[in-house]
Amino acid sequence: MDYFCLWLHRRRFINQAYLPVFVDSASFNNKQGHISSTKYSSNNDLNHNMLNTASSWILMLFVIINSMSSARAIQWTEDNWAFGCDFVGNDLSNVQIRGEDCGLKCVQTQDCTHFTWTQWNDGTCWLKKGSVSKNNAVSTDDKNMVCGIIDNQGPPTTPGSSGTTTRYWDCCKPSCSWSGKVSGSNSYVKSCRKDGSSVFDHSNAVSGCEGGEAFPCNNQKPWAINDQLAYGFAAASIPGLNERDRCCACYKLDFTSGPVSGKTMIVQVTNSGDDLKPHQFDLQIPGGGVGKFNGCTTQWNAPGNGWGERYGGVSSRDACFGLPEAIRAGCFFRFDWFKGADNPTMTYSRVKCPAELVNISGCSRSD
Repeated sequence: MDYFCLWLHRRRFINQAYLPVFVDSASFNNKQGHISSTKYSSNNDLNHNMLNTASSWILMLFVIINSMSSARAIQWTEDNWAFGCDFVGNDLSNVQIRGEDCGLKCVQTQDCTHFTWTQWNDGTCWLKKGSVSKNNAVSTDDKNMVCGIIDNQGPPTTPGSSGTTTRYWDCCKPSCSWSGKVSGSNSYVKSCRKDGSSVFDHSNAVSGCEGGEAFPCNNQKPWAINDQLAYGFAAASIPGLNERDRCCACYKLDFTSGPVSGKTMIVQVTNSGDDLKPHQFDLQIPGGGVGKFNGCTTQWNAPGNGWGERYGGVSSRDACFGLPEAIRAGCFFRFDWFKGADNPTMTYSRVKCPAELVNISGCSRSD
């Protein structure tokens, strides 16, 4: 009787192995596409089948032993991910994305603690839940697979994370305006020349805060969509996310204190926020204070500490008239829609960037 080897592959099988199962060629080709039971006409055929079955189990045992020993050979990076490994079970959900975006997706997904990325279906990120360690990872023969554990030093961003806000306008080139911060064709935030309206066609111009000629563009200021919703830009510090993860991502801020309680603002992150506290969004508002750096004296001949207080900025709507007309409306925003709120608290969550923000910044993410 003729036999052939049908290779069965399951993504979740041990060590991604391909295990041989011996079947009769005629029974394999039944019209329903299912493998039916093979009938044998002699003891020799039965013995042959038993031998093949025993061989399959021996191979399976070998794979298990090999998997257990090779797991110790997984080479972990300092960011807690590795090539050629898998976490079996505990699936939370899956999504088709690039391998380099899988870890970030886990950070942004509630209850996700670890992940595996495979090439299945043009690239699939398997988000997983539950407590694990690196010792739970299984080595695989597919070196393109990636597995990782989320760093628990800071809580990941989840829908409704509590945060605080501050405000600033320092007239420095946004840190997300440098190349290499975001992958893709629209990979950096626009910066402008001293007039704030002439846009650079490249990302290499030196910041005006470092003796260069690049500044934020005048239109990177907040504005009201209606009485309850506004758009704008911000620097942000989000635990678990580095600058490449934050740049050009958008977040919905639902204010929970002060005169803006109940209002919502959607902001795009254009600055790193490396000097901010965890869960802090520094809203980009003209006249909001130059803070640590002051490029406004260079760009607009502002006072040495900017307009108003160095930290906090102007204290009244009338003081906004001291700002250049090109950015004055952003200062008015603080006392009109924002009702003069002073660092209100909020809850924040990642959202898809509105086209209006992307059109201004010129930057968008693929995740």
